[in-house]
Amino acid sequence: MKKITIDPITRLEGHGKIEIFLDDKGSCERACLQIPELRGFEQFSVGRPAEEMPRITTMICGVCPTAHHMASAKALDDLFKVDPPPAAKKIRELMYNAFQAEDHILHFFFLGGPDFVVGPQAPAGERNILGVIAKAGLETGGKVIQMRKGLRNVLRIIGGKPVMPSCALPGGVSKGISKDEQKTILEAGEYGVEFCKVALGIFDDIVLKNKDYVDLITGDVYSHKTYYMGMVDKNNKVNFYDGMIRVVDPSGKEFTKFKSQDYLDHIAEHVEPWTYVRFSYLKKVGWKGFVDGKESGVFRVAPLARLNVSNGMATPLAQEAYEKMFSVLGGKPVHSTLAFHWARLVEALYASERVVELARDPEILSPDIVNLPTKTPKKGVGIVEAPRGTLIHHYETDDRGILTKVNLIVATQNNSAAINMSVEKAAKSLIKDGEVPDGILNMIEMGFRAYDPCHACATHSLPGGMPLEVSVYGPQGELVKRLKRG
Repeated sequence: MKKITIDPITRLEGHGKIEIFLDDKGSCERACLQIPELRGFEQFSVGRPAEEMPRITTMICGVCPTAHHMASAKALDDLFKVDPPPAAKKIRELMYNAFQAEDHILHFFFLGGPDFVVGPQAPAGERNILGVIAKAGLETGGKVIQMRKGLRNVLRIIGGKPVMPSCALPGGVSKGISKDEQKTILEAGEYGVEFCKVALGIFDDIVLKNKDYVDLITGDVYSHKTYYMGMVDKNNKVNFYDGMIRVVDPSGKEFTKFKSQDYLDHIAEHVEPWTYVRFSYLKKVGWKGFVDGKESGVFRVAPLARLNVSNGMATPLAQEAYEKMFSVLGGKPVHSTLAFHWARLVEALYASERVVELARDPEILSPDIVNLPTKTPKKGVGIVEAPRGTLIHHYETDDRGILTKVNLIVATQNNSAAINMSVEKAAKSLIKDGEVPDGILNMIEMGFRAYDPCHACATHSLPGGMPLEVSVYGPQGELVKRLKRG
């Protein structure tokens, strides 16, 4: 049996490699995405004061620190049983939507977009942001920078800095917004709205008007019929910051809907010895392996999943884009993995519109921004929708608020089973007669890239040890000895 290794895999956050095993005929027999790193944030957080977590967990990942900051803050609200004032909730949501919009644009133009804008089998040296700018125009590149600069300034205004913010407290935020800052935030949001319309136009012109691309999106190579999970508001519209967690089955029918505090009744985790990523699945369906379908507990999160579980978007322009996407792709739910890229741009537009709505709300200028905790802590759960999907922080403490248990189920972990399935299906569909040119390898990587995975934070081990495996090979490549720990 021949083995092909893609190491390192490219255009993602974190580290990983793809192992492809070919049979004697040169066809793919098995493929998997292996994550060889261990971060272990859950373990070294134990013993610390719980109120440190919004600051500590931002350092899990430099790409989505704001997501961890917000999930952690909401977990502390629940832990200390304190409800933030309305102004504080709006300030948090305002910052969070600014983060969502700029992060989605980052992924599309820098990480995922090159596969479409430049081409999935274009030369490797062109499949990057420079290739995108060459295809979409230098002016577009300038707008990408300007849009992200403006929205990251919103993160700085509210969070103190654009990366690893430190504004959220149990029961509120540490700083209010001035009128001058309100104006700056509004301008950044308005620019974001206009640019997201441009980005959707680029997707329309370059992707949707290219039959080969559309066939790739709608074809079977990148398709899985799974359950979907995402946060919705009281009207079942997409919401990133607050709401109920909704799950629909592969036909689009509601399977369950639950509060953050009840997540353990619905989500369980499976462990494999060959990776440091755990695999989430629906507890009431069960783990049936890396397979899709209604009998499998595998579910997906992130942009496409959120649109699949929702009844629409809560802002007008995003709603139009949402309706167009499902109309072109044949209705709900959409199972095409590559459609995550399109859904990501729809969400970026929604997030930008939401920044504008919240920036215009006079209540965000209120000085009433924190309610101090008075309850003895015990257990708290906070959930937000990270750019990469449903993110869960669960803390338990002693009576002094010192952490005794931490559970982080991060967005990529919720997608990890489906990511492996997508990588394997692409490899089995595309590799023929042992011929594996660079373009085919990139198209196999596209199986994970659509999910925008982040393996800096989605690396764990149960029950917290390191099951290290060392293989010793002789001079002729023969396996001499294998040593295991754990």
